[in-house]
Amino acid sequence: MKKGLLVFYLGFLFLHLDAQVVFTDSNLPIVVITTLGSAIIDEEKVTCEMGIINNGVGVRNYITNVYNDYFGFIGIEIRGSTSQQYPKKSYGVETRNAFGYNRNVSILGMPEENDWILYGAYPDKTLLRNELAYSLFARMQPWSPRHVYCELIIDGDYKGVYSFMERVKRDNNRVDIAKLDSTEITGDDLTGGYIIKVDKLTGNSTTTWTSPYQVKLLFQYHDPEDTELTVEQAAYIKNYVTAFENAVYGPEFMDKDSGYAQYINTSTFVDFFLMQELGRTVDGYRSSSFMYKDKDSKGGKLSCGPMWDFNLSYGNADYCSAFDTTGWQYNFAAVCPDFPTEPPLWWPRLLEDPTYKRMVKCRWDELRSTILQTDTINAWIDSIAAYLEESQTRNFLRWDILGVYVNWNYFVGDTYAEEIEYLKYWIEARSNWIDAHLPYIAGECGIVPILHDETLALDFMPLDASRIYPNPFHQAAILELNSNSQHEKYVFVYNVLGEKLKEYHIAAGKTFLEISASAFIPGFYIYQVQENSQIISSGEFQIY
Repeated sequence: MKKGLLVFYLGFLFLHLDAQVVFTDSNLPIVVITTLGSAIIDEEKVTCEMGIINNGVGVRNYITNVYNDYFGFIGIEIRGSTSQQYPKKSYGVETRNAFGYNRNVSILGMPEENDWILYGAYPDKTLLRNELAYSLFARMQPWSPRHVYCELIIDGDYKGVYSFMERVKRDNNRVDIAKLDSTEITGDDLTGGYIIKVDKLTGNSTTTWTSPYQVKLLFQYHDPEDTELTVEQAAYIKNYVTAFENAVYGPEFMDKDSGYAQYINTSTFVDFFLMQELGRTVDGYRSSSFMYKDKDSKGGKLSCGPMWDFNLSYGNADYCSAFDTTGWQYNFAAVCPDFPTEPPLWWPRLLEDPTYKRMVKCRWDELRSTILQTDTINAWIDSIAAYLEESQTRNFLRWDILGVYVNWNYFVGDTYAEEIEYLKYWIEARSNWIDAHLPYIAGECGIVPILHDETLALDFMPLDASRIYPNPFHQAAILELNSNSQHEKYVFVYNVLGEKLKEYHIAAGKTFLEISASAFIPGFYIYQVQENSQIISSGEFQIY
């Protein structure tokens, strides 16, 4: 389509937006989908056009702007299982060329691929539970789904706040394991890479296998999908998982050579366990629980992760004790025995091993001294809530559910601020309970918490002295100062060890600074703002 026609179509969209919402511009990127007369259904994907307006960090986006991030064809379908009951739908999206073939592109600064998800939070009225889980896991393991907030319009209908996010998939920039071709059916070639998941029958795969130890434990082929696997490949990964189960339930399961440890990357199981327990998602362990395996020549053990589907987590479900900040989620089957699926029994079994138990306790202590500190989590939540302050108002004008029970809310806040405060309260209470109830281990872990010297102390600055948004980020962010001072300022960026990495200058009279992620590697950073050699503000940010 010629660019000259874009303004006409965008003007047409403006005239036909949902009558409840006056939407002309946003601080978030704007995604516009035109269905070309085809209804978006569950399956199969239908061909539509998609344009994205993204003028950059700190620059407003107007629906009358031309598409400057992406413009082209997509295949799109409604996604999810239980979530399809909600009027605000989520979508699976494939970027395509004019001939209908997959087209790898970068979307909103994320690495090139063709499989994406437009996730629209509905029962999660904070709009950030999934994103919180993904952000935390990104600091713990090599990959977690990247996501960028946006506002969505489909055929002139304003749909609200969405996350444009990466789908869990084998890719050098996603789950970085070997690509398994159909010709690889023997030797080392056969041993990877595979992504499987524990899931309900309503998952994507039409083929499942059942654990020989639990009739309510179902495994699915995810990538390659079941229809893409040869008979040899499907049998191999099934037999490998069964061998792990045989070992973990066997009499010598704690033996480092003949027990479960020969089959799994134990540290990834530890991180997965801690994230599931912190979030206490009602579907935890038994649904949307991913595992992956690379070729034996590349390490080849079974790994757990990434995190997925946390919208009913962190106290947001009113059944099966998922709202309770006490108790272990891996005991779900004892709490709700009538459900058709249940968590793998290997989770309590692993905790019988003193070595594994020590890893769990020591890893938790390490995380609680760094990224799972209550103040650190609250700072992340506050930063995203501030970033969404404008757009969430429109979202809840379009979907009038604040103060309204939505399946399966445990807490119903009358305002967005109340939803945010409940989330923070719940996570703090849950974290404190885990602190007190993880298994006891003798001796010290040998972990030295990351401490900042006095020049990097973060607790003496007023909370409103500065803010950085979005935070975390993977492309760029804006550091905004709450200051009327006309003096020049300097911003210093440090790593968590207190080493100075970068220095920026803010000219007199300016109150903001753009920080590019390209100057850093993914990680956790601290910044200070100085004026006349005096620290006037400080804070933290994450790049993923």
